[in-house]
Amino acid sequence: MSVFKHPEFQDHEQVVFVNDQSTGLRAIIAVHDTRLGPAVGGCRMFPYNSDDEALTDVLRLSRGMTFKSALAGLPFGGGKSVIMGDPRHEKTPAMMAAMGAAVDRLGGAYVIAEDSGTSPLDMRQASTRTPYVKGLEDNDHGGDPSPHTAQGVFLGIKAAIKTVYKTTDLEGIRVAIQGLGHVGYHLAGLLSKAGVSVMGCDIHAPNVRRAEQHFGLIPIACDEIMTADCDVLAPCALGATLNAQSIPNLRAKIVAGAANNQLASAEDGERLHAQGVVYCPDFAVNAGGVIEIHHQGLQSTKAVRDTAINGVGEVVLEILERSQQSGISTQRVAIELAEERLRIAHAPAHALQNSA
Repeated sequence: MSVFKHPEFQDHEQVVFVNDQSTGLRAIIAVHDTRLGPAVGGCRMFPYNSDDEALTDVLRLSRGMTFKSALAGLPFGGGKSVIMGDPRHEKTPAMMAAMGAAVDRLGGAYVIAEDSGTSPLDMRQASTRTPYVKGLEDNDHGGDPSPHTAQGVFLGIKAAIKTVYKTTDLEGIRVAIQGLGHVGYHLAGLLSKAGVSVMGCDIHAPNVRRAEQHFGLIPIACDEIMTADCDVLAPCALGATLNAQSIPNLRAKIVAGAANNQLASAEDGERLHAQGVVYCPDFAVNAGGVIEIHHQGLQSTKAVRDTAINGVGEVVLEILERSQQSGISTQRVAIELAEERLRIAHAPAHALQNSA
């Protein structure tokens, strides 16, 4: 199938296939939109079942990054990269350096950062071959943006609780977290500290034990998490968990998590809305990490970074309120709001003056 005919191709500016025989690197870089600036997005490494599965993922992820940066008010476009392989067994420093070289050949159109399956150390390896890397500066977590992604999701959950339950008190609220890796773990800690009853699962058993020991998390089987008896479902693993099969069985009133591409299809946003489930669009609620990466580069103070990440909760609240007022699904509202901001940011000065 031609990339141009792929169902997830949405006017992407560039799609680059990377092959480096010496290191075993097989990757795809997708640049969706650079109207607001260079396409910044993480590099995911995952053992995809097929090349087409990897292409589908990177096309969807890169478009989501365009919307994410636009909603967060960042001077970035949207891009993403994926490496095909098992990060636990196949990733090497030489492979990540080769990935950096591939990024460098794009001349700054795409700026790489860490994502699922990669780390700040991997980004340092990539930076030996390219300057177009984000997330290298130290923060309280060695440059890792994951805790800040978790903070944004936490604020999004608070906004949704306020919308649905008309309270800002999280005491006694029940949250089920799907995926207890970097972001899910930190989210469990924030929720537990706020008095939330936290349950969760992860395909990697040590992640569950760590959250159980540190935060009193209640373990739940992975095949039961989508139907857990809870107030909030927080998908923090891979995407497409919200689909025609899973949505009718949800018991949660709210879905708000860090995973990208939580909806398997555009129709699933409408399914959630029709079912009365308040969905916090992933590209709005998980923007804390890219906000942190931006402010690392600016060497902003902690106060400035915290204020910027607090904006995640404000954006989510605006989306939920617009959805309630218009009767339109939160997913559609979020996309329309992002596209509105893209148009305004890219419009010539005379066009803005004429529309004023």
